[in-house]
Amino acid sequence: MNFELTEEQVLFKEAISNFAQKEIMPLVDEAEENNIFPKQLFKKMGLLGFLCPRYPVELGGGGGDKVMDCIMTEELNKVNCGIAASLMVQGGLSTQPIFKFGTEEQKNRYLIPAIKGEKIGAFALTEPNSGSDAASIKTRAVRDGGNYIINGTKTFITNGPICDFVVVAAYTDINKRGTGISLFIVEKGMEGFSVPRKLDKVGNCSIETGELVFEDCRVPAENLIGEQEGGGFDMIADTLTQGRITYGSRCTGVAQAAYDLSVDYARERIQFGKPIIKFQATRFKLAEIAMNIDIMRSYTFRVARMYDQGQKVRKESSMVKLFTSEVLQKILADSMQIHGGYGYMKEYPIQRLWRDGRLFTITEGTSEIQRLVIAKETLG
Repeated sequence: MNFELTEEQVLFKEAISNFAQKEIMPLVDEAEENNIFPKQLFKKMGLLGFLCPRYPVELGGGGGDKVMDCIMTEELNKVNCGIAASLMVQGGLSTQPIFKFGTEEQKNRYLIPAIKGEKIGAFALTEPNSGSDAASIKTRAVRDGGNYIINGTKTFITNGPICDFVVVAAYTDINKRGTGISLFIVEKGMEGFSVPRKLDKVGNCSIETGELVFEDCRVPAENLIGEQEGGGFDMIADTLTQGRITYGSRCTGVAQAAYDLSVDYARERIQFGKPIIKFQATRFKLAEIAMNIDIMRSYTFRVARMYDQGQKVRKESSMVKLFTSEVLQKILADSMQIHGGYGYMKEYPIQRLWRDGRLFTITEGTSEIQRLVIAKETLG
């Protein structure tokens, strides 16, 4: 397998890196302080083909592959985790089910505008009493003539407060655990759909995360994703599989940013008459971080290439998510230690990476769930 990036991928990496530094970096502090996502980025990135780089050109995408998607994710997360998360949901969770299983009408009405940045998407699976056990969701969708009536509550929904549409998981057959789940596209403004509150988080503050409520929400039957009821659980599994690969690059981007900050600080910080980068204790920490980043990036790209080749990567995608998110915790802890007391001060950006990265072993499948998946796929 060729592990080198293609010329196209190298050029894309340079382009998205420049965009992130010039267009996103200046917006970070205000977005973090006010917990308001800079929505203009959706259209800006959509126009350049950066928003959804792996979707076909004819749909408005970049015409790339999963590796390019990972490249974009890494570069965005080097700049800011929260802003990156909102953009990642647009190119993955909220659009993947429509891209792979949606009708042509659904693609024209929701997917293409999302790829262009004209509509903001969200993905609603998690509920107040249903997290890792996705099959235990309580949201229901009952057929009523040409519509479905949806009732339920979703929480921790990225882009929830700002979305134009949301892909919602709901049971259409409560007697079939898991397999009775279907996916629906619910639009902002539909009667019975509300966002009662935006959630206040310890990190990733530039994401707008919300609680969604569906109270006798009437959704047209044509907004059901798939040819028939059911099948939503498999669609969710497919969507999360590709998302876990993306998370490898999310973790790698944060790790790289932490490493770069730590090297710069260690070169500037003078103790006992010389920069702390000259001390073996610091050098060993930085050497180990550099090694782990290379492993994180290499393995993520390997599994992304397997995904592009159409291979089954449910086990490998969970390995990517588990390994990179867990190793990231050690990298961030060591980076904070290198910064010493200054790392704990809000004026130093390393503390933001530390707070943001703590989420990564929890969201989109906890480390415990990844171990369950790997064990099942490996041991039966």
